[in-house]
Amino acid sequence: MTTTGEDHERALTGPWWWARRRSAVLDGSLALVSAVECAAEGVPFAREAGIPASVGIVFGLIAGAVLLVRRKWPIAVVLVAIAITPAEMGFLMGVVGLYTLAACELPRRVIGSLAGMSLLGTAVVTFVRVRQDMARGDLTLGDWFVPFAAVTTALGLTAPPVLLGLYVGARRRLMESLRERADSLERELQLLAERAEERAEWARNEERTRIAREMHDVVAHRVSLMVVHAAALQAVARKDPEKAVRNAALVGDMGRQALTELREMLGVLRAGEGVGRRAAAVPLAAVGEAAVAAASRVAEAEGAAEGPCLSELEELVGQSAAAGMVVDLSVEGEVRSYAAEVEQTAYRVVQEALTNVHKHAAGAKTHVRLAHRVSEIAMQVENEPPPEPASASAAGLPSGGNGLVGMRERVLALGGVFVSGPTDAGGFRVSAVIPAA
Repeated sequence: MTTTGEDHERALTGPWWWARRRSAVLDGSLALVSAVECAAEGVPFAREAGIPASVGIVFGLIAGAVLLVRRKWPIAVVLVAIAITPAEMGFLMGVVGLYTLAACELPRRVIGSLAGMSLLGTAVVTFVRVRQDMARGDLTLGDWFVPFAAVTTALGLTAPPVLLGLYVGARRRLMESLRERADSLERELQLLAERAEERAEWARNEERTRIAREMHDVVAHRVSLMVVHAAALQAVARKDPEKAVRNAALVGDMGRQALTELREMLGVLRAGEGVGRRAAAVPLAAVGEAAVAAASRVAEAEGAAEGPCLSELEELVGQSAAAGMVVDLSVEGEVRSYAAEVEQTAYRVVQEALTNVHKHAAGAKTHVRLAHRVSEIAMQVENEPPPEPASASAAGLPSGGNGLVGMRERVLALGGVFVSGPTDAGGFRVSAVIPAA
């Protein structure tokens, strides 16, 4: 299991400068052993120095106990060990102090200087002691043994702890950097998760807005025509039964078309809902793959429910004409196909504009113009003033005020331009230009 920086900080439960209690126990044990060693070595030192043995023992106890602060002041421990080297005491303190010094985050020149001092002091003391032993006759080896013993002893007591300390310090710094990197990665993952939630919420809002526009376009246009035909059916039911039958058939056809389009949109909603439930169970590490899969499934579902296209524009105009509207359609430029979202948006703009004419200017003559240009497609729906301003309210067609907003959102989403407003003649004009690409 990876330990993060916060967990590491919470694990610092030791007293004073120790990170953990076991570290304090270890340093206390080492200091106790070092104090006993120095006290034992203080007896011959006191005998040679001509001082009482008790003084040598107390001096050894105090000097050896300095090892207790090796983590706090490693330089002081090494200096004390170098200072008592001539007394031939503090070997454990010197080894542990050099290891601690090398493992600390100190400049290499400081570590090298103190290690060199310890090496030199140990070599000199060993050289002097071995030479004295040979002079007394305790050793009968040749003169070559004196420098050999001095160098070997000094290297043996200095090099291993220094090298081990450098290795442990490098490993400790590596683990610390890895821990910090894990912390940063964890924070980045949290940030990515928050951003993913924000993007998901934004996508849901956009999808709700899109579905609301589709529902508005389908229901408003089809139902408006159905209401108009129903009113005409009621007016001519007794006078012209054949026309009433035709109007009733048109109402049925439009109702079936409205139900078909609503059923297609509900199919897309069900497909997207299933994808959302499956994506919610995907772990954070697979968010990218799940998002791609979800997008592809939703795209397939939307592809299965194909929307209207410009080839159906004449049928749309014909439906309005069958409902009693005087409407003409003019197409300029070379007819060609566009991307599905471009054709659907152009169709919906014309559809919603005709619906508004049915609602607010029933009976007004309407002109629908479609222009295929080099890099864009333009459409305009303009109606003349209605002959009877009260006819719209008489037909009972309510208005929610969302039609123009929905058209503007559709066009702007594709990078187009949308303009609507009354004309000088008293009518109303809706114009839109959508990039072809």
